Amino acid sequence: MSAIEELFELPEYSIDNSKKRALLLSELSELTKFHYSNCLPYKNILNNLDINTEHEFQKIEDVPYLPVRLFKSQKIQSIPDTEVLKVLTSSGTTGQQVSKIALNKETSMLQVKALASIITSYIGNKRLPMIIIDTDATIKNKSSLSARGAGLVGLSNFGRKHFFALDENMELKVDELISYLEKNKSESILIFGFTFMVWQYLFKKLKDTNKVIDLSSAILIHSGGWKKLQEQAVSNEIFKKELFNQFKLKRIYNFYGMVEQVGSIFMECEEGFLHTPNFAEILIRNFEDWSVLPIGQSGVVQTISILPKSYPGHSLLTEDLGTIKGIDDCKCGRKGTYFLIDGRIPKAELRGCSDTHAESVLNASR
Repeated sequence: MSAIEELFELPEYSIDNSKKRALLLSELSELTKFHYSNCLPYKNILNNLDINTEHEFQKIEDVPYLPVRLFKSQKIQSIPDTEVLKVLTSSGTTGQQVSKIALNKETSMLQVKALASIITSYIGNKRLPMIIIDTDATIKNKSSLSARGAGLVGLSNFGRKHFFALDENMELKVDELISYLEKNKSESILIFGFTFMVWQYLFKKLKDTNKVIDLSSAILIHSGGWKKLQEQAVSNEIFKKELFNQFKLKRIYNFYGMVEQVGSIFMECEEGFLHTPNFAEILIRNFEDWSVLPIGQSGVVQTISILPKSYPGHSLLTEDLGTIKGIDDCKCGRKGTYFLIDGRIPKAELRGCSDTHAESVLNASR
């Protein structure tokens, strides 16, 4: 059994970090060699850095990383165009360059499998009636999806009887939502939406119109940048508190992820920490000398994943700041590294799905 097969066979979050790192390192070494041989821009970068891919890396920290911003300006893929199944684009406000990530069938299947392993460990294996806080226009073109569209498509696999709660004008379909909840009141309901959109179009709309709905048996999964909500003094804690007060919604899970490593999402646990799944890891680097920081110190987040086979996205330096809070000892019982995102690097582009949508809304209102 290969390392990647073993990591997928094990129950999610069940493996000690030391064993997981050994398995990841084996796959990461092979991925680095593969992308070096099949992606000329990647090869040129490693050559310029005098990195020898013929030798096995001794630890994960030695695996070379690319700045995530590089995917905005360069075509970086390790497969011919004829093998490209779909192209994903990152979030971006008008005028910003966006990342373009080419996926082949193998990478796409791995990402679907990885996402299923993570999500089902939280909500169970049964597909639930699902409310999506978005418009169905977001996913019309399956071959060229934005980060927002990719998120909707990926999470929609865990639901059935999908109800898109917003119309084409981004207005909440209140009466239809209430009818949907009534028809499915005997079951748990899965809700997915990007953070700002859940706040703006679900919570605020219903609160402002004094509409009371009961979501006490629902599960909300949400993601996206927090910048615009934080400007409104809405923290993760306030977000959860307000949704509980309004809807009696208790099971709320945020996740951290990016289109450049789609599938490798880091879900929030019941203790409020983000967790690395079996096939991924994070490091925190000092932005002054790029050394790896210890537990408890804030720095630049490096994300590591063994899923990207079609492009060299297996080790990426993000534009986010984060802090590792512990390893293998979270009170929620999940093994592995757990951490928090502290925000964006100063002057970094606005790029979270929620933030870029929020920016477009604000621009339109000016």
